[in-house]
Amino acid sequence: MADEVVLLSTWPSMFGMRVQIALAEKGVEYEYREEDLTKKSDLLLKMNPVHKKIPVLIHNGKPVCESLIAVQYVEEVWKEKYPILPSDPYQRAQARFWADYVDKKVCPL
Repeated sequence: MADEVVLLSTWPSMFGMRVQIALAEKGVEYEYREEDLTKKSDLLLKMNPVHKKIPVLIHNGKPVCESLIAVQYVEEVWKEKYPILPSDPYQRAQARFWADYVDKKVCPL
């Protein structure tokens, strides 16, 4: 059975784009569903009942919420395809540092 992958997001969301980039880097085919955040879909509310926000990665009917968690999930599920992070622990730490920096300084919530 082929994987069913759906991404709920909205075009200006840097967090949604983060997941899109991870999926693209891994070569994962997915369905993109644009969400209207002024009128959230029943699917979004069902898949993310706690925060009710995007992005939500849905893999074979199971939701993965929060962009960094979704990127880590993509890395773990499709690990045989091009790694997102370097194999060297120090280089991985540096990549995580810059991702955290962007989250906190470039686009703080």
